Amino acid sequence: MVNDNNGDAIASEGAAQATTASKPIIKKRNAKRKQNFAQIHKDALPLEVYPLPAFHPTHPLSVLQLIWTCLKQLAYPPSSHPAQQYLGYMSKESRSVHITEPAHVRALWERGFFGKGTLSRSEPSWMDREKARIAARSQGGQTAEEVTKARREERRLFKLERARIERERIERQRLMEQGKLVTNVPSEGDTLLDNAADIHISAAVSDAGVAGSIEPVDGDLSIPLPNEDLALYAPDIENQEHLQLTLEEAFFLKYALGVLDIHADGSPDNVSLTDNRDLFDLFRHTSKFDTSPMGMDDQFILNYVVYHHFRSLGWVIRPGVKFSVDYLLYNRGPVFSHAEFAILIMPSYSDPYWSTSEGRSKKRMQDQKDWWWLHCINRVQSQVKKTLVLCFVDIPPPCATDEELTVRALLSRYKIREFIVRRWLMNRSRD
Repeated sequence: MVNDNNGDAIASEGAAQATTASKPIIKKRNAKRKQNFAQIHKDALPLEVYPLPAFHPTHPLSVLQLIWTCLKQLAYPPSSHPAQQYLGYMSKESRSVHITEPAHVRALWERGFFGKGTLSRSEPSWMDREKARIAARSQGGQTAEEVTKARREERRLFKLERARIERERIERQRLMEQGKLVTNVPSEGDTLLDNAADIHISAAVSDAGVAGSIEPVDGDLSIPLPNEDLALYAPDIENQEHLQLTLEEAFFLKYALGVLDIHADGSPDNVSLTDNRDLFDLFRHTSKFDTSPMGMDDQFILNYVVYHHFRSLGWVIRPGVKFSVDYLLYNRGPVFSHAEFAILIMPSYSDPYWSTSEGRSKKRMQDQKDWWWLHCINRVQSQVKKTLVLCFVDIPPPCATDEELTVRALLSRYKIREFIVRRWLMNRSRD
């Protein structure tokens, strides 16, 4: 009796082992290490901030620590500016300022999202993407951009084939109605169209198989991979990318923050542009495509007034040419969320001077727009889930002392009015 039970136990154990061995062992892929954007972009501007210690009313020592910190910062105030100013080079050909030092590039992007990589869509990540491409080729794989390109090409070919079969089916149906085609034998087009779902599923499975050969990438494809993983495969590569600042961004860093040192040409030995008024006039001349004299409604002045206004309110402001506007407003930055507002600069000649014959002759821009123009712009913003903001800039009349005024005194003559424009939808506005 005992022997039978032992035999059954041994048989059961053997069956369990066989069942376990027959199951495929699935190894979980290591989770992708995501970048902590909240820590990387913790500073809103490229300035050092020294917060006071926390105060707890129930903790007496916190009061002493707070008093000691205040007295120390009053006696020896720390500098909020970096030890070495960021270095930039003025480029009249591209009407921008170039930042070539890698440390300065990362600092300006991570602390305020200033500029754009010349070989990237926004964040200067060409170097990391190039290393990832070389590392993937050495391992026989593909980068995320290459996988996405192959998937899109396969989908495009599938749609073309589906459209061709649909046209043939319609033509065949027309011939059948005219009695010119025998209907007994099913055609190839009918079979293919009936199995269109299977074709789509097989294409999706094929995409999954291709994607399974590499590590999946979460979020934006422009986010670089960790540097320690790339250093194992990628050789030394010369960084061919630099940060490109618009004239408004460069002047804000120079005039408002005082953290940027701009040189006229591509060599630090040249004379640095230290005077704010001279740099302001240089940017005004550079931003224009003609050699006409400067006026109060120069495009650079209007752009910078709006840029400085929203930057001072805490917004991250980026160029908005992609959505047919002047600027885009981000709450924290492009890596956290999409832009909430689209800014359109509208020059306003509200001063009585611009109604005179002399004032009308000096106008450079059209202060009135057609209704269909506004409707087109607003429709675009509605499709991309953004709120259109018309930013009216009141242009002051010129005076004889404008050339002698400081930048602060000149900018203080401009005023800004903001208006939000939304589409009127009948279904949402019945009451």
